[in-house]
Amino acid sequence: MSSFDEREKGEEAKFAHDASLRFKAEARRNKHLAHWASAQMGVENADEIANYVAEVIAADMVEGGHGDVVRKIMADFEAKGVSVDANAVEAKIAEFDIQARREILAEI
Repeated sequence: MSSFDEREKGEEAKFAHDASLRFKAEARRNKHLAHWASAQMGVENADEIANYVAEVIAADMVEGGHGDVVRKIMADFEAKGVSVDANAVEAKIAEFDIQARREILAEI
């Protein structure tokens, strides 16, 4: 195998690894966000929280970026009468994104 082929395979492996880490970090971020949102809505039942975490993670699969997550949480807040604005949700996403990335990197 030529050094070019080896380098190409190495780059492909790195890309796949980085994509996997990004996916794990985004899922972890959404888990933290869902726990925070559940607390804002007064949800205390562990099963309900676990279901909500799964809903938020699934909502992030709708489109690229986190706009779909913001819309879901804002709709849920509105349905429950929680007065938290989108800027606060965006701030929490940024906070939990940093936290999740640190956690994932600490695990590898």
